[in-house]
Amino acid sequence: MPKIVDHEERRAEVVAAARRVILRDGIEGATTRAIAKEAGYSNGVLTHYFADKDDILLAALRTSHRRIVTRLKDKLSGRTGLAALRELLMDNLPLDAERAGETALEVGFWGRSLAGGTLLDVQREEAAELRHLVRSLLGAAASAGEIAVHEDLDDVTERLLALVDGLSLHRLLYPDRLPPETLARLMTAELDRLGSREGPR
Repeated sequence: MPKIVDHEERRAEVVAAARRVILRDGIEGATTRAIAKEAGYSNGVLTHYFADKDDILLAALRTSHRRIVTRLKDKLSGRTGLAALRELLMDNLPLDAERAGETALEVGFWGRSLAGGTLLDVQREEAAELRHLVRSLLGAAASAGEIAVHEDLDDVTERLLALVDGLSLHRLLYPDRLPPETLARLMTAELDRLGSREGPR
């Protein structure tokens, strides 16, 4: 009797292998040959589940994003306004091994995405979702009197997102200079500066 192949399971194995190769060898090192070898399959097997290398890379990126979204849903449950914003931004910093891997994967895609195509479209779509969430939580915090509004909240949103990206990249490049506790302290200080002296109304 022929062996029954679970197509979703095999796709997941290939995606997991691609993630390991990207984190170990960089995005340019993630060739179909390297991914197939890491997964323990032949190149030919990969063509049954993915159209090409970019299809595999895109699946790896989306899988990472889905994992982050699932984790955030748990962390944000029951939180609103500034508390939810704090949780969201802290979760986007590489403060532990899991998030450091996610950050490294994300940064690895930045250069390739700039060439255009589907990867860039996905990056922009999902970045827009994060921006919308940050902006919405800032608006909720302002409405609740949790933050002192002295500037346009769209500008605050861009500054916070840029801070997350900058701190994350610097953590990967200069880990001795920016340990996790420093990242957390800098983000906390930025959020504290948004706080109203009067506190919530």
